[in-house]
Amino acid sequence: MSVDYPVGATAAAWDRDRTILRFPDPAIVVVDERFRDLVPYQEVVERLWTGARWLEGPVWFGDRGELLVSDIPNDRILRWTAADGAVSEYRNPSGNANGNTRDRQGRLVTCEHLARRVTRTEYDGSVTVLLDRYDGKRLSAPNDVVTSRDGAVWFTDPAWGLMSMYEGEKGEEELPCAVYRIDPETGDAEAVITDMARPNGIAFSPDESILYVVDTHVRAYDMVDGRPRNGRWVIDMGPGTSDGIRVDVHGNVWAAAGRGGDGYDGVHCFAPDGTLLGMILTPETVANLCFGGPKRNRLFIAASRSLYSVFVETQGCIGG
Repeated sequence: MSVDYPVGATAAAWDRDRTILRFPDPAIVVVDERFRDLVPYQEVVERLWTGARWLEGPVWFGDRGELLVSDIPNDRILRWTAADGAVSEYRNPSGNANGNTRDRQGRLVTCEHLARRVTRTEYDGSVTVLLDRYDGKRLSAPNDVVTSRDGAVWFTDPAWGLMSMYEGEKGEEELPCAVYRIDPETGDAEAVITDMARPNGIAFSPDESILYVVDTHVRAYDMVDGRPRNGRWVIDMGPGTSDGIRVDVHGNVWAAAGRGGDGYDGVHCFAPDGTLLGMILTPETVANLCFGGPKRNRLFIAASRSLYSVFVETQGCIGG
């Protein structure tokens, strides 16, 4: 599927004072008229904070009114508080933490590059290792994670954290790249997708009938008897790539977009059939995103060194 991208906002739009802005925000680009129903006319893209090295894995904690986000090279997880916009350290060191989510009991689940493991933070703050080995071999560098309504933890292991000291530690891959499922009852793991080069972002459709996985572009799998089957490409991210993804309650896929340059980098929103609906452009490459806020209608965007947000007229699915 090829897409002709319209001329959108450029980085020059970010060089002026963003507190003085005509509506609609030129950084919010409508490609398909359906996108107008998803982003309020009066909404603008806000930079909430800057000062990281590479932000990833945002996750919203509504009971605490805060967002956690990984700063991988700085080996820490940061906390952004909605009440006052303050940013503080939640965990340091973090094991070069990357992707985060919450399980269905509200506990933090984290992918750690350095220790090559997936962990769960318990209510008392202690850390439980969910998985660090499979078939007797070490995981490579778990990347992104999502939970399903049955309590299973699904994560990707593309080995990016083994390729440099910047986001982990150089090392040898003992296992092929894969998507894994951790059973909620037994804790046993299963490699459920093994036909992707570097599986990355991961998310379920609202009814969990489809599993989306990123490998530069976005691939969809039908869920058959609780396992992904019939993989096919559904979203072409050309001329750039995607990283993290989230799905809203209407089934739209919100994909981090990067490496496409000015007028491309940001978040791209696609209908379930892969049609590009619109783009939220940022001056930095986006790694990941999540929905949060009291109504789950605030899109938080982890983009290179900065954290951004946009209020939308939809809500994110639970479990992402």
